[in-house]
Amino acid sequence: MPAERLLAAETNSADLVAQVLREAGIDMVFGISGGHTGRIFRGLEKQQNGIRTVLVREESLGGVMAEVYGRLKRKPGVLIGQGPWVLGNGLLGTLEAHLSSSPMLLLTDFSDPANLSLHGPYQSGTGDYGAWDARTAFRGVTKQVFQALEPASAVQATQLAIKHALAGQPGPVAVLYSLASLSGNVDAQSEPRLYATSFYLPPAPQAADASLVAAAARALTAAKHPVIIAGNGVRIAQAYEPLEQLADTLGIPVVTTASGKGVFAETHPLALGVFGTFGLAAANAAVAEADLVLVVGSKLGASDTARENPELLNPARQSFIQIDVEPRNASWTFPAEHVLIGDAALVLQQLRAAVSDQGRRDAGVQRVAAHRQRHGYFDADAYEAPGTPIHPQRIIGELRRNLPPDAIVTCDAGENRILMTHLYQTQRAGGFLQAAGSGPMGFAVPAALGAKLVHPDRPVVAVCGDGGFGMSMNGMMTALEQDIPIVTVVFNNKALGWVLHGGGPFAAEFRDFDFAAIARAMGCGGVRVSDPNQLGPALKEAIASRRPTVIDVATSLNDITFADITSPLAKVAARK
Repeated sequence: MPAERLLAAETNSADLVAQVLREAGIDMVFGISGGHTGRIFRGLEKQQNGIRTVLVREESLGGVMAEVYGRLKRKPGVLIGQGPWVLGNGLLGTLEAHLSSSPMLLLTDFSDPANLSLHGPYQSGTGDYGAWDARTAFRGVTKQVFQALEPASAVQATQLAIKHALAGQPGPVAVLYSLASLSGNVDAQSEPRLYATSFYLPPAPQAADASLVAAAARALTAAKHPVIIAGNGVRIAQAYEPLEQLADTLGIPVVTTASGKGVFAETHPLALGVFGTFGLAAANAAVAEADLVLVVGSKLGASDTARENPELLNPARQSFIQIDVEPRNASWTFPAEHVLIGDAALVLQQLRAAVSDQGRRDAGVQRVAAHRQRHGYFDADAYEAPGTPIHPQRIIGELRRNLPPDAIVTCDAGENRILMTHLYQTQRAGGFLQAAGSGPMGFAVPAALGAKLVHPDRPVVAVCGDGGFGMSMNGMMTALEQDIPIVTVVFNNKALGWVLHGGGPFAAEFRDFDFAAIARAMGCGGVRVSDPNQLGPALKEAIASRRPTVIDVATSLNDITFADITSPLAKVAARK
């Protein structure tokens, strides 16, 4: 059957770029018009029935929202804007997508002044004398860079970018459009020939080799103390249910990496929470005693492995099964005897089909319960701490007690995120999201905006420090303008906690700003909380109000620090 052509009549190239996005199933884009990309926005105006265009106040917001959209939807999140500022301001989300394997498109421009690009260029990224080199700059933080210099190439480059963003290990792909590429028309005879976008979409996710799965299943069944390490790849593959089903079938305890927190409910009887440098003692103990480790969608970075401390993970005494979509990630940190290359959801289903239910679930639950009893598990007294300023663990306790089970919590960088990673107990899979690869401040608020757009029926709460909120408070303007009712909780301790507790107060302290008053001045809800008993009611009221709200919490600075929850395994490894 002949391949379907993209168009029959002459059409503006920028209109076709917007049409390609719709044909790829992308229903939302983020950005701010600038340079030549205004032409793409005019094309998006004609696609409003299929694509929501979210205008942001600054490119960093749009970049993170696009990254989160890609991570949660398994479709490329799209950031559109002018080249220099998509690169500079938008780098927050781009770098996170690059390091965390989120599919993303950067549709931007050279900002070239047409036929005068060789003469004293202004903003131009063509790489000519006096200009900056957009191709080289974007190449350092993306999977691939495509350039479009004439109209038909603008359309095909967009199609190819979608393909590359999704193929294999996902990631960000940039398309750099020249003025000429977005200014002209395309017809059926234009070259390169243009075909339907469906031909550029990647094939269905792939399963692993059946014989390799069978061998891994035998090893998994024979293990006496297996453990599953679940990473961010479980989230990208939307493999929550297959992970839980395999764990239940064989009674295998499940721990997550920090970036994987939220892919497995920490209330599940087989859950032990985050492991590694800032992990729970119970989780680290279960990993340390394991004779077989099933690693799903994790690159096992230094923080995950407590700086590769052999008391935690050691291929000399443990066998490894590794599931990953990218062959280059296999046996990257530790040699794996069984490597299963494929989509995490499909491979977990293959493994479950290859093993039999041997009635081991109860034994696994007992193993987990024993570790929880011996080491503690989200049960410290400080969750009820009464003092003021409010103990950070009390804040986290109020979040646990007052957020609905289906709530999504997004986290920022800094000490507040480490505390949340260690102390907040997720109630359902998909209920926690943080920057998985780059760890930038200013992430929580735009991440919450993106998550709320993807899951409009679920409460979404951004948790950040006063430092991170200061970087991203303009996101509350976008929340108000775009009707995205997120709740933001600010740990306001008037300091960069990570910096202060890691090196001292120099250049680490802030003035006391009333962020709730700032939010009210924007038109959002705003509540300042200084009494711990006020926080629970404030959370419930903010969620029920269905309006963007900031809860500014007077937070103690020294009651608990990141050093207090750093695993002894990491401290020992760091001294070696």
